[in-house]
Amino acid sequence: MASTSGTKDVGPPRSLSRRSSAMIDPYADDNSIVDSELVPSSLASVAPILRVANEIEKANPRVAYLCRFHAFEKAHRMDSKSTGRGVRQFKTYLLHRLQKEEKETKPRLANSDPKEIQKYYQNFYEKNIRDGQDTKKPEEMAKIIQIATVLYDVLRTVVLPSTKIEDETQRYAKDVEEKKEQYEHYNILPLYAVGVKPAIMELPEIKAALRALRNVDNLPLLRKPGDRDKSVIDILEWLSLIFGFQKGNVANQREHLILLLANIDTRSKSVEDYEQLDGYTVQQLMDKTFKNYTSWCDYLHCKSNLKFEPDADRQQLELLYIGLYLLIWGEASNIRFMPECLCYIFHNMANEIHGILFGNVESVSGARYQPEAVEEESFLQDVVSPIYEVMRKEARRNRGGKASHSSWRNYDDLNEYFWSDKCFKLGWPMDPTSDFFVNSNDELLQNDEHFKVISGKKKPKTNFVEVRTFLHLYRSFDRMWMFLILCFQAMVIVAWHGDGSIFGIFDDGVFESILSMFITSAVLNFFQAGLDIILSFNAWRSLKRTQILRYLLKFTIAAFWVVILPIGYSRSVSNPTGVVKFFSTLGGNGRDESLYNYLVAIYLAPTILSALLFMFPPLRRSMERSNWRVAVLLMWWAQPKLYVGRGMHEGMFSLLKYTLFWILLLLSKFAFSYYVEILPLVAPTKTIMNMSVSKYEWHEFFPNVTHNIGVVISIWGPIVMIYFMDAQIWYAIFATIIGGIYGAFSHLGEIRTLGMLRSRFDSVPSAFYERLVPMQKEEHKRDPLENDSLVRKNIAKFSQVWNEFIFSLRMEDLISNRLKPPHILNIVFWAILLIYPSLYSERDLLLVPYTTSVVPVIQWPPFLLASKIPIALDMAKDFKGKEDADLFRKISNDDYMHSAVIECYQTLKGILYGILDDDGDKMIIRHICNEIDTSIQTRLFLSKFRMSGLPSLNDKLEKFLSHLLTEYDNAEKYTSQIINVLQDLMEVITQDVMINGHEILESVHSHLQDNDKKERFVRINLRLTRVKSWKEKVVRLHLLMTVKESAINVPMNLEARRRITFFTNSLYMKMPNAPKVHNMLSFSVLTPYYKEDVLYSEEELHLENEDGISILFYLQKIYPDEWKNFEERIRNPKLKATEKDRTEATRQWVSYRGQTLSRTVRGMMYYKEALELQCFLDSADDSEIFSGYRTVDMNKDHRVLLKERAQALADLKFTYVVSCQIYGAQKKSSDNRDQSCYANILNLMLTYPSLRVAYIDEREDTINGKSQKVYYSVLVKGGDKLDEEIYRIKLPGPPTEIGEGKPENQNHAIIFTRGEALQTIDMNQDNYFEEAFKMRNILEEFHRVHHGDRRPTILGLREHIFTGSVSSLAWFMSNQETSFVTIGQRVLADPLRVRFHYGHPDIFDRIFHITRGGISKASKIINLSEDIFSGYNSTLRGGYVTHHEYIQVGKGRDVGMNQISQFEAKVANGNGEQTLSRDVYRLGRRFDFFRMLSFYYTTIGFYFSSMVTVLVVYVFLYGRMYMVLSGLEKKIVENATVKNNRALEEALATQSVFQLGLLLVLPMAMEVGLESGFRRALGDFIIMQLQLASVFFTFQLGTKVHYYGKTILHGGSKYRATGRGFVIFHAKFAENYRLYSRSHFVKGLELAMLLVIYQVYGDTYRSSNLYLFITFSMWFLVASWLFAPFVFNPSGFDWQKTVEDWTDWKRWMGDRGGIGIPPDKSWESWWDSEQEHLRHTNIRGRILEIVLAIRFFIYQYGLVYHLNIARGSQSILVYGLSWLVMITALLGLKLVSMGRRRFGTDFQLMFRILKALLFLGFLSIMTVLFVVCSLTLSDIFAAFLAFLPTGWAFLLIGQACRPCVKGIGFWGSIMELGRAYECVMGLVIFMPIVILSWFPFVSEFQTRLLFNQAFSRGLQISMILAGKKDKTQSA
Repeated sequence: MASTSGTKDVGPPRSLSRRSSAMIDPYADDNSIVDSELVPSSLASVAPILRVANEIEKANPRVAYLCRFHAFEKAHRMDSKSTGRGVRQFKTYLLHRLQKEEKETKPRLANSDPKEIQKYYQNFYEKNIRDGQDTKKPEEMAKIIQIATVLYDVLRTVVLPSTKIEDETQRYAKDVEEKKEQYEHYNILPLYAVGVKPAIMELPEIKAALRALRNVDNLPLLRKPGDRDKSVIDILEWLSLIFGFQKGNVANQREHLILLLANIDTRSKSVEDYEQLDGYTVQQLMDKTFKNYTSWCDYLHCKSNLKFEPDADRQQLELLYIGLYLLIWGEASNIRFMPECLCYIFHNMANEIHGILFGNVESVSGARYQPEAVEEESFLQDVVSPIYEVMRKEARRNRGGKASHSSWRNYDDLNEYFWSDKCFKLGWPMDPTSDFFVNSNDELLQNDEHFKVISGKKKPKTNFVEVRTFLHLYRSFDRMWMFLILCFQAMVIVAWHGDGSIFGIFDDGVFESILSMFITSAVLNFFQAGLDIILSFNAWRSLKRTQILRYLLKFTIAAFWVVILPIGYSRSVSNPTGVVKFFSTLGGNGRDESLYNYLVAIYLAPTILSALLFMFPPLRRSMERSNWRVAVLLMWWAQPKLYVGRGMHEGMFSLLKYTLFWILLLLSKFAFSYYVEILPLVAPTKTIMNMSVSKYEWHEFFPNVTHNIGVVISIWGPIVMIYFMDAQIWYAIFATIIGGIYGAFSHLGEIRTLGMLRSRFDSVPSAFYERLVPMQKEEHKRDPLENDSLVRKNIAKFSQVWNEFIFSLRMEDLISNRLKPPHILNIVFWAILLIYPSLYSERDLLLVPYTTSVVPVIQWPPFLLASKIPIALDMAKDFKGKEDADLFRKISNDDYMHSAVIECYQTLKGILYGILDDDGDKMIIRHICNEIDTSIQTRLFLSKFRMSGLPSLNDKLEKFLSHLLTEYDNAEKYTSQIINVLQDLMEVITQDVMINGHEILESVHSHLQDNDKKERFVRINLRLTRVKSWKEKVVRLHLLMTVKESAINVPMNLEARRRITFFTNSLYMKMPNAPKVHNMLSFSVLTPYYKEDVLYSEEELHLENEDGISILFYLQKIYPDEWKNFEERIRNPKLKATEKDRTEATRQWVSYRGQTLSRTVRGMMYYKEALELQCFLDSADDSEIFSGYRTVDMNKDHRVLLKERAQALADLKFTYVVSCQIYGAQKKSSDNRDQSCYANILNLMLTYPSLRVAYIDEREDTINGKSQKVYYSVLVKGGDKLDEEIYRIKLPGPPTEIGEGKPENQNHAIIFTRGEALQTIDMNQDNYFEEAFKMRNILEEFHRVHHGDRRPTILGLREHIFTGSVSSLAWFMSNQETSFVTIGQRVLADPLRVRFHYGHPDIFDRIFHITRGGISKASKIINLSEDIFSGYNSTLRGGYVTHHEYIQVGKGRDVGMNQISQFEAKVANGNGEQTLSRDVYRLGRRFDFFRMLSFYYTTIGFYFSSMVTVLVVYVFLYGRMYMVLSGLEKKIVENATVKNNRALEEALATQSVFQLGLLLVLPMAMEVGLESGFRRALGDFIIMQLQLASVFFTFQLGTKVHYYGKTILHGGSKYRATGRGFVIFHAKFAENYRLYSRSHFVKGLELAMLLVIYQVYGDTYRSSNLYLFITFSMWFLVASWLFAPFVFNPSGFDWQKTVEDWTDWKRWMGDRGGIGIPPDKSWESWWDSEQEHLRHTNIRGRILEIVLAIRFFIYQYGLVYHLNIARGSQSILVYGLSWLVMITALLGLKLVSMGRRRFGTDFQLMFRILKALLFLGFLSIMTVLFVVCSLTLSDIFAAFLAFLPTGWAFLLIGQACRPCVKGIGFWGSIMELGRAYECVMGLVIFMPIVILSWFPFVSEFQTRLLFNQAFSRGLQISMILAGKKDKTQSA
């Protein structure tokens, strides 16, 4: 063997054999693949050599060995010391393999290795390159050239010296080198391939685009220093030489630009063959690409650098500019999120291009531009990397989301730097010392693992500061809050004066009081102006002076109005009192009513002007968008000028619609608020205010306060809060009504059952033609329904699509497979079939034949014609009349029956003609048919034929057809059977049915010779029985003859029914006409993927949970019909499937029912299948359409060309990219799961050749002698066995380190997408073939103009939630999500015009969005809900979002309680961050008033209203506790005036209605009613309530409120992986406690204590029955929050599970925490992690926590005065003594804690004595208290209620002040106190579960509750949960 010097340091580690097996395990059947795919990143260049070795292994093992040896030597040269990660192990593995192969392999072609490899190389070249280049496809040649290149490299190292290399070999190698550039792995277009070119390269639009791009005339030649002029092949390469773009980027954008140009160009051409690119095409792309750039130039008042000289080639210049922008964008990495930064870069580089082309002078040096080539990666190093480093430093300041938003600059801050003309100070080339790059006094120090930020003078935020405060709600939506407050003030004034009539407003005194509203308005404006200054303070250094001046002027003028309006008002009021009197003295003593009116008029002038502009949206829009300085000055006061958010006003019609919506809603809301909430409270309030209370039941600190103001606040507090949130309820009601009306007018739900489908199926083909078939030019002039040939053609087209749809249902196992009769007992089989017609293949019953001229009627699918023939036969047999017309009329009354009769007759005639092989026999058939036709025409049918013979004819015919369908081995026996049955059939026809049948036979015999000797009907054409098309006719005829009425219920599968009915219903909905595939918009689909399941492994399928249940068994029980269909399909003998194939198919079957990547990819690839079918229908001639789409595969030249063209057009129009972020790491990982994911993703690429995978590759490169990590964006596709790299683009650093993971994952891959539209699809989605067929229709929506010249930028699609059938929880979630994605988004889009992007599967205008920041926003934490921010961004930048419901995409949702809660928490976190964001602020301030209301109530307003809903309960109960414990409520209720006035409690009862939340179920009910019928909607609603849906939704209300509030106060938002598996397991009590302790349990117990106190201490004098109604909803809330997780937990009340949960809970509570101990292992670790948000919150957050904790001291203060031991004393000493008791108890606990720690081990006896003394002391004190001080047991209970909250308050305050508490040494005590409280809370919650678990029926009831849907489908859920499975079934 060749030298192995330098490898002795590579010793095989002990774990090598184990590691190797782990690495090789995924490829157990082909271990040789492994070494090439597991090469360490620092040795990446070795991988191609090993791939070649593996490729040629079988052909020549010795040459493969030499390749591996070369790879080993190269690896050793690259890293001789094996310092790289994984290098030593890899080299050791390779060395062992080489040692083995050296002995096992010998040269075959020669006697030495040098000659062997040369000979092999020559043979390889001659066979594959010289002889094969003209016949092989480009992708094959690319692989061959790659192998040849590597072989020659190896050859040069083996053949030494190089002079010994043969001349022939060198000549071959030179030819390979020349061909290398022609054959590279390509994505879609093999641009340089010669020889066999794919069909896509022959498309004229591709050729024209390529020709235009290769026009490099007039471009100056480039020269490098010391190099001669270098020629270029196209415009992009010329640009790359000037600016130093990477080769991968250039290749990627070259294809991107060609495809864009080709797709746009094809729509502007009417001819099919042309050579030149249309000038309009380039101009159109130019306008769209640079619309944002030109807008940016106009905004900054700088001249655009899109310059065109008069004598220049304009098209070439336009392509240069477009190409330059795409190259910048393609290499910009994270800067793609900063569109105006890209504009700045392009602005300067475009100027350079113009200078080079037209000899301009440089702006800096004054010299002329010299065209000079630069090094590759110059652009990355000089432009991208410096900006990236700024972003990276700022991202580190974020400290993983723990720092406040105001302390670092996010993407928006950095991008908005380029909204100011000071960005030009950066210069070009950019000055690294400019303020953008230099971070003042901040230094980043790398300290071990973490980067520390030394605080100094930070760079200011830009334009906006995200401060954590609820005040953002007021600042963003100040107009709404002012409006509500002023209306509330007016209503209270009207209600307070006079009789409360609304007409009292016209009374002088009332109107005078109402005028005080403007003072309130001035105060609110002053508050708003102050907020603007305070909340934006951190951005002042970045603001323009004009903006600062505006803020200060606003504040000054607001302050002026706050002073002047009260003075004016006071002077207009007669007899002023109080504060009004004070202000009246400031303005003099005179009274002047007109002064205030004048002041109000001046004050209202801006508002009136704004209202006038509101009435003229086009004027307001043009003023806002104008960059004219006069217009800017006029708009300056109304709103600060920003680059975004200008001119978002809708057209007049849209404005009218949503204005009317809100006027009606607000009228309803204010009427309800006035008459139900405000007016009833006024009279009791007046009474209470006039009451005098002299004695309290506690120590009253303010006994002299007037008007019982505390009681008034307690009563009015909840009502005021309800007033501010009940608009959310009214929105739900109005949205439900409007959404229902819009849905009905959209034709939703017109076909929702099989019965409706059958009744309208005859019109489905025409609806299909109108919607989904492109109109030909010649067809525009005529009615397609009047032309019979056209009707047949269109029905044939419909049948192609319909049948492919049905085939897809079959392949998805939603319908049954074709049944074949067995060889034996076939008669018995058919007899059974007649009894049980449902055994028929559902597929055959649903298929529509391709209509041909043989049958004169439309051939409908058999399920429509079921039982029509038997019924027609019975009608004829029983017909008593004499006239033919009467019988025919009865048959013709049913169109389907008439069609079936004629079809049967014609088909039978054709079958008999075909099967008979004798001319005489055929003549008999012809005569019989002529007799039938003649008798029908002459109306003598009944007189010439006996109807009584039809039953026997039917029997014989069925027998004949069943014999024809029987499979046979013995042809002779089969023939004799057919002859016998045929003769019987003809005998029945001629003798029993025909009256003159014998005459026909005789007439035929007379025409034939030797008629007496020959028997009839004995010669048959047996070959015909093997013809597929003929046999299909027999099958269909047999179906028509035999299928009974039960067949009308096919398909039986509910999902198949839903899809069929939705598809047919959508054909009647309004949608754009379909263009031809050639003319449709091109589009891409992008799916981000991280580490989710790709395809379940065999082990996962059979892995049993703790109950013994596997996923496979579970799904077999959930989907029994689909499993049965799958088994039928996979066991079909024709498939010849091996056991391995069946295992793989089973894995797929399970994975396609989960939320896996394989399901998503399969669904998305339906787009390509649909496009290929559509292309066939567009271009095929009539004969091909009538012969069927599936015959295209037959080997006929024209059909082959047709198929290749269809595939080429599909590739031109559709691209699918999955962004598998860590695919490269998974490939090299030794983890079994990672390897499985890699293998499955690779398998997907091999299965779907059009699938592309993008990933971030991390490599170790040696730079300046140091090993550094280098990152690349890589695109790969499936090759022969492995992936093939297409593009590799170097990145400035790790892209996911800057922003949120998912949007960064999308962003790195978006450069590999193609087309004009981009659909974003998530990992948990699915697609359907029939829906993919409507894709070209939905894409046409981009061409629709809305309200002026606005075209959609985002198309919203509806979703079908496919996880609703798993459990009740999944059903609830499915209904909730379905209502949002249908009726919810329908109303948002129209009329409200506030639909945004809520995730997937929306379709983006791709060019619009890639030039404006991408399809999501990615700043850390603030853009946690990245999807909706893309909608915000699109709207702010002038986009238009629509919603469409004629197409749907599948989506999975969380199905378990904990999964759902995690999802709700994530969404609530996201909404909390949205509340703080600049996007919400700008939309809230820049929308008009009514659109702003829509925006608020459909986004963050919903979450804030939910929070208010819960806070109402707190305010109500704390107010009641104050009134009860102080004795005020008793005094008030016992007062005769209030006692007789029920209005008080009636008004209070209104708030309980809002706690029920039933009104929020309205949208669900409306949508179900609309699409499934209102009877079902009512049934579903009742069932949902019986299944405790209200409990579930109430529980989730708590989740929303907790995480929304916590996010705004403290932060802590993070992405929560909810998991997408099948939840069939029991969650332990400790797990539920960890998840819900703080969000639900603590709050629930607090409310329970409040309710108990309210009940116990107020019950003695309360008599009103309304008490129960008032508190019922609160008790319901408490019960839901405390016990919902256990009610919805599988086996939650199983005794054995409960015992196990208790054991687990005790262990968890007792285990000590520490570093590295996860929260699920120890209570201490969990308790510490729960306070994470407090460790990183600001001082404001800590103070707020302390303030909120003070409420718990009220319990002790109020309750101690009600103890019997207090003996009615109201002295403050009672409260003081209670604190003595509290402190004593705490000290006692502290003593025990200290004793345990200090004496527990060494002085055990002393510790026991201490505890005994403490216990005796406690007993003594209690005895004295009972005997001497009259302490009672009720006092003990009350003391618990009093002191427990106090201890909890200490705990909360201690946590908030953690650093201080730790400093004084009390943190351990706080922790132990916390443990004690957690134990008590756990016991309180656990005890009811224990009690209920005692009763077995509770567990059974709960199972029924959780899985009712499954039970109603007859599934064995109880068996699943019990684990008692049938092993034979699960096998």
